[in-house]
Amino acid sequence: MTDEERTAFPDGWEAFTDPGFIAHVGPVYHRTVEGTKAFAFRTDERHGNLVGIVHGGMLLTFADRALSIVVRDACDGARAVTIEMSSQFVGAAQIGDLIETVPEIVRKTASLVFVRGTLTSGGRPLAAVTGIWKVLRDKPGDKS
Repeated sequence: MTDEERTAFPDGWEAFTDPGFIAHVGPVYHRTVEGTKAFAFRTDERHGNLVGIVHGGMLLTFADRALSIVVRDACDGARAVTIEMSSQFVGAAQIGDLIETVPEIVRKTASLVFVRGTLTSGGRPLAAVTGIWKVLRDKPGDKS
């Protein structure tokens, strides 16, 4: 896949600026439709496994990133970390597929956020993911 093909993405999506780990496997895109945030990425050869399909670890990396962003938004920008994530793979993604998810906050307490999402490609379910995020007390830039 060429760099041009890798960066081609459907209209309405915006790439995250993410200089950490995701910069090595991304980009991850996002959009908001009627108040609901959705996430997507296009698979390429970097995401493949030894049997020629998208590696489950890449799907979970994408899920963790997407769900984390929704958690952060639900916590008014407070930092949060993944403390548990569970997945069930129900389908396979091919190299070149567009993978999407629309995370959903299930419950939020003062210190924990429970969230879930289904990863899909072309409407086909690939993985169901649930997780728990721990809300850290400080917000970025706090000196306390």
